[in-house]
Amino acid sequence: MATKKKINKTLALVSLGCAKNAADLEVRAGNLLKEGFTLSPDPDRADVVVVNTCAFIKSARDEAEAEITRAVQLKANGNYNTVVVTGCYPQRYPHAKAKFPGVDVWQGVPQDWIEPKMPGLRFTGKAFAYLKIAEGCAHRCSYCAIPAIRGKYRSRPEKSILREAKALLESGCRELNIVAQDPMLYGIDSKETPRPTLVRLLKKIDRLPGQFWVRVLYTYPNEITEEYLDWLNTSPHAVKYADVPLQHTEPAILERMNRGPAIEATRVAAEALRLAVPGITLRTTVMTGFPGETAARFERMRADLKRMQFDHLGAFAYSPEEGTKAVTMPGRPSRAVAEMREKIIMSDAEELWRERAKRQIGTVQEALVVAPGVARLASQAPDVDGVTYLVAPADGEAVSPETGSFVKVRLTAVDGFDFEAECV
Repeated sequence: MATKKKINKTLALVSLGCAKNAADLEVRAGNLLKEGFTLSPDPDRADVVVVNTCAFIKSARDEAEAEITRAVQLKANGNYNTVVVTGCYPQRYPHAKAKFPGVDVWQGVPQDWIEPKMPGLRFTGKAFAYLKIAEGCAHRCSYCAIPAIRGKYRSRPEKSILREAKALLESGCRELNIVAQDPMLYGIDSKETPRPTLVRLLKKIDRLPGQFWVRVLYTYPNEITEEYLDWLNTSPHAVKYADVPLQHTEPAILERMNRGPAIEATRVAAEALRLAVPGITLRTTVMTGFPGETAARFERMRADLKRMQFDHLGAFAYSPEEGTKAVTMPGRPSRAVAEMREKIIMSDAEELWRERAKRQIGTVQEALVVAPGVARLASQAPDVDGVTYLVAPADGEAVSPETGSFVKVRLTAVDGFDFEAECV
């Protein structure tokens, strides 16, 4: 029987958008590498370039269009032979390929799970990875186009997740970041008996050998169960961390957003999390400039956020998205006002962060080294929460622990949203 001839071509990759998008690109790239492609040492010169795009908001679309245009220009200059565009942009705009005549392949989001042929592959570096457990979304927020782009919620088969988790850990990964639009709903669409659940999956990941962290990103407060809280408290791998996607605190705005629960329920849930899981880190993100957000409502949200004392706080300005209910709602603040309010929230966030961070100076904590001289604490999720820079003690030389190792550090200073620390 003749063996399949391997492709001998070089591959360049451009990853845009969220962690879930990055996980998709890792699968695509891994399968291409398995077919015989090799990664080009120069990302601006290869036989094939894959531009994996986002189209969630206008800034993401602008970035996608700029990168596609750049890839087409490099192809015209002879740097690439083939330009492949994948992800949310071609999924949302299937006819937009006509704007980019130099693109060879225009491919949206796969509707079925693609099994990774190289499940240990990652582009986040040696230390950590994003492990995607579901596709699509079960929520119908009035401002969001993701359900239209990504489709209904679809849980990834448990065996596939565990196979990838095992391969990642065997390749040196020391932090698995569980991602989906809503990880807490994992298994809700399954016809298996008994139905798989997030906690059952997490407990199976716990049985894998080695020292590693498991961090679940995005936890809707009304979906948190006692079983999940028990896992956070008892698992040897669980990171005590909850990213609660709040979006706003004003009941009238939340109703317009088609989101829940109401602010009081969220406040109670946050307090309950702190009581049930001592030492937990809480993060949230809010939106400014949504239709109906008056100056008074914005100021009440500011006050609510200060009272709730999240450890990490992010903000972004509302972007009207075609095809969503919110785009036709009256009372939308101007873009300038929305962006000004975003800056105010982020200024508040830095002030709140510094107050809480200063109380940690002098403490000794475990950290994961993610790059030379750079680590992250359990309280610092990748890409959003800052890092911990490893510095030399006043009376000695800096230690350079290996990337992917766990170390004990003493926090010595706060720098913006980052820490400085000495290895102990």
